[in-house]
Amino acid sequence: MNSLSRTSQPTMGTALDTLDALIPGLPRMRPGEVWIVGAGPGDPGLLTLHALSALLQADVLVHDALIDPRTLAMVRPDAVRIFAGKRGGKPSTHQDDITATLVDQARRGFRVVRLKGGDPFMFGRGGEEVAALLEEGIPNRVIPGLTSGLAGLSAVGIPATCRGVNQAVFLATGHGAGRKPTPEGIDWTLVARLGQPVVLYMAIKNLPHILQGLTDGGMAADTPAAVVTSATTPQERVVIATRATLLETITRERLEAPAIIVLGDIVQCRTTLDRVVTHTVKEMSDS
Repeated sequence: MNSLSRTSQPTMGTALDTLDALIPGLPRMRPGEVWIVGAGPGDPGLLTLHALSALLQADVLVHDALIDPRTLAMVRPDAVRIFAGKRGGKPSTHQDDITATLVDQARRGFRVVRLKGGDPFMFGRGGEEVAALLEEGIPNRVIPGLTSGLAGLSAVGIPATCRGVNQAVFLATGHGAGRKPTPEGIDWTLVARLGQPVVLYMAIKNLPHILQGLTDGGMAADTPAAVVTSATTPQERVVIATRATLLETITRERLEAPAIIVLGDIVQCRTTLDRVVTHTVKEMSDS
């Protein structure tokens, strides 16, 4: 990972001034601080205002692999960008190296933003990074982001909860789901017996193991399923299937990560919502 050896003073531009005028009291970064910032599911328009403020103040931006280039372009021209991407099955930056970079840049007196996709504390190892910073005595702040497993579904019309359909939703990571033994192992048969929708992050690789557990737990073959890839980006795709046809569909459609997979009756609500949206737009155009 690249290091930074120059000094830098933030030039507060009109964008940050506008934010301050709209929302008095937005926190300012101090030299030597690290902010762990959630970038949301992908679309730069889904950044929070706190996240935008952080980007405008950063001297150093340490960012994930899947951050939209338009989001990266929001930092000051003199800010230094450091790639810290982690992709399953591909060359990735080691977590220890990422943490060491954050600590090093903060100790040099820079304002450091660690930009992570989705929400930092939702399957993003944000907690590990904060713990490491605290251990090293580095002041830090966490800026939440929209998690892809909820915002990504909303963006394509699949509600996480639907009146009369479900009263809970199960969010889980499929990363490492097939490993035995695993401290974070999930009993997928028990998940199936909950009878509630299941939303999976990072699950394509281990989906056969997960589906076998759900099947063994009694999840019906015709349970509705959907895969949303590259949610809220121009590359977004939505494919509908069932529990029984999900693996075949993913292979046939050549679906790849990043993907959110959902199984449950909430997927059927998408058809209803699509009709409502289409009807509303038509009424507006006719008026």
